[in-house]
Amino acid sequence: MTASSAQPLNSLMADAQWLAHRYDPEQDAFHFLQLPRARHGEIPFLTDEYVGQAVEPIVIRREEAIAAAPPPAPVHFIFHSAYCCSTLLAAVFDRPGIAMGLKEPVLLNDIVGWRHRGAKGPEAARALDHGLRLLARPFSAGEAMVIKPSNLINPLIPGIMAMWPTARALFLHAPLDAYLASIARKGMWGRLWVRDLFGKLLREGMVNLGVAPSDYLGLTDIQVAALGWLTQHAQFQALTKQLGERVLTLNSETLIAHPADSLTALARHFDITLSRADIADIVSGPIFGRDSKTGADFAQGQRVRAAQDGKALHAEEVEKVGEWATLIARNNGIVMDLPRPLLD
Repeated sequence: MTASSAQPLNSLMADAQWLAHRYDPEQDAFHFLQLPRARHGEIPFLTDEYVGQAVEPIVIRREEAIAAAPPPAPVHFIFHSAYCCSTLLAAVFDRPGIAMGLKEPVLLNDIVGWRHRGAKGPEAARALDHGLRLLARPFSAGEAMVIKPSNLINPLIPGIMAMWPTARALFLHAPLDAYLASIARKGMWGRLWVRDLFGKLLREGMVNLGVAPSDYLGLTDIQVAALGWLTQHAQFQALTKQLGERVLTLNSETLIAHPADSLTALARHFDITLSRADIADIVSGPIFGRDSKTGADFAQGQRVRAAQDGKALHAEEVEKVGEWATLIARNNGIVMDLPRPLLD
């Protein structure tokens, strides 16, 4: 379907309910799907699985979409290394008239996949910049946009931050042992996911930890998970130096232990106005009281107990791999506590 067959292009582009959902490099076009703001709050990710695969999109050529798009809102980013409450944190910024959080828009993954298939650097960079501009269309005047990409986008962080010089970012991560336990308790799918991620990090040339490539196939799944975590952690550590005050870092356990203080500091970092009443409402409301991916309610303390149970169940494997990974980190100058913490 084309814009002219549905509604005028300028009208469609002015309406942020028309989500820039996919990028098709063969047609150099974006696919738009209508997604009301309320629906954003009901689903964990902006992927086909949740947005809808049966709905026919409106397809608009990239140059035409950009020419008709309104000026972007102020944009900030939550970059993360996975399984660290990033979906929860993005949901915090769904505050009509103040901000909107976008959770893993899949068009950014499309551009990464295109790069892996051989896209030229300038072409991919242009599509990335324009895709972000289309995602940054505000739902209402005065809103900021907080974008939480998939961690598959992390290799593009330097380019994104260079393209958007006024943007600020949070680097969010789980502690290594918590991350490894989370992967272990997810079973086969978690273990397949970390191997897929590791393959993509290798393709980006980001893995440089002193482990011989000939040894990779001999590693356990949890060792592969640890190397992926260390690779992303090393990148975050380096970028805190390069980007300075534009970046702060946060440990997910700190977020859960001190939610109000964390949100206050992050809103200040993003220059987003959240009052004490707003923050109290968020912390006591459903965002912190349910699983951000499944929507299931958490009983008091259930999130912490689930993490502890996961660590206990896989304690031996997680402990041994953690010790191994700590040595690798030490040999490569990787710190476990990232610089520039959100909370001192």
